[in-house]
Amino acid sequence: MKTRMRQGSLVGLLLAAVVVLPISAQEPSEGSRKVLVQTPAVYPTLARSMNIHGTVKLQAQVAPNGTVKKVDIMGGHPLLTQSAVTAVGHWKFEPAPHETKEAIEIKFDPK
Repeated sequence: MKTRMRQGSLVGLLLAAVVVLPISAQEPSEGSRKVLVQTPAVYPTLARSMNIHGTVKLQAQVAPNGTVKKVDIMGGHPLLTQSAVTAVGHWKFEPAPHETKEAIEIKFDPK
């Protein structure tokens, strides 16, 4: 019984290590590339009518030529996120020698 518990604990520890390692191995956001073309986000009609406001936090993966390859949602109200992702997907950044990750915040205010 003790051997089984030890094996179970060891397996759990190994699984935890597998989950943690990829997260800590990520490159930090390099950020600060200048935005050349910034398409504004459209305020969703439903969100506006419900007086929903706030900030959507995104992380954009930007290719060396400045095009947005991928946009990940880091936080924000679900009624606002798709509009922000769509807008940022059309942005164009200045060229760089390598791919970067850019932290972006889109503010929605019904006023």
